[in-house]
Amino acid sequence: MEHWNSTLGTGFILMGILKDSGSPGLLSATVAVLYMLALTSNGLLLLVITMDAQLHVPMYLLLGQLSLMDLLFTSVVTPKALMDFLSSENTISFGGCALQMFLALTLGGAEDLLLAFMAYDRYVAICHPLNYMVLMSTRVCWLMVATSWILASLSALGHTLYTMHFPFCMSRKISHLLCEIPPLLKLACADTSRYELMVYVMGVSFLMPALVAILASYTLILITVLHMLSNEGRQKALVTCSSHLTVVGMFYGAATFMYVLPSSLHSPKQDNIISVFYTIVTPALNPLIYSLRNKEVMGALRRVLGKYMLRTHPTF
Repeated sequence: MEHWNSTLGTGFILMGILKDSGSPGLLSATVAVLYMLALTSNGLLLLVITMDAQLHVPMYLLLGQLSLMDLLFTSVVTPKALMDFLSSENTISFGGCALQMFLALTLGGAEDLLLAFMAYDRYVAICHPLNYMVLMSTRVCWLMVATSWILASLSALGHTLYTMHFPFCMSRKISHLLCEIPPLLKLACADTSRYELMVYVMGVSFLMPALVAILASYTLILITVLHMLSNEGRQKALVTCSSHLTVVGMFYGAATFMYVLPSSLHSPKQDNIISVFYTIVTPALNPLIYSLRNKEVMGALRRVLGKYMLRTHPTF
């Protein structure tokens, strides 16, 4: 099959999901609303955590990083998809595709590790409260954040460089919402079977240890919570942990579907739907899941908005 020079040509064509749907206008409007919700909710949560001194604790520092990752993740994909739909121009350059892949893999990998660190934070807070400020000091917390970003970016860089080095065939159409490894490998003219196996192994080795750590942490937390004498303390712990587990379920469910299940078990259309879920829907829902049932966050939001209202409308 004839090859095309992807570095000098016009790049790829992102087929996406908007134009192929039964009601593209309605779907694009829904995506736009979800994107605005993700920007507003994550931005507001970041603002509250930054400005309210009572939230300057490890739990909320990690939550702020999760909001930052969600905000960046959805911004890497959604504006491009909406602009392509509105302008009927859905091409992406070779370099743009590589950059989008690198950013998406970095942010997804960092969130994977961060969720495990957040589970450890809750484990220490509930099971070892007297040692919490020692085991989860500010230094340790920032080390966790740095580890998440650095390991994820190194893994993403390796995968991006190796994926983009393959020669691609005449077809430039990527049947996906964004540039990701599985749909791009389907366009390669070379044998990618060994690399696909490596992607599977790396996906399992990146996702599964973090997931096992999360499940182990929450198993120990549940045992501790069931032995609590205080009903109020038990309820507060369960509310906090249920929010985290909801986010974990949404993230790992989508990631496992894309990178752990064999490609023969899911179609490109299913991959597209899952990609919409973890790049658009999940970032919009995460801050709502964490904040609506959290009295500390809602109280901090009222305090921050109250200070802002006093500054803009001073009383005389």
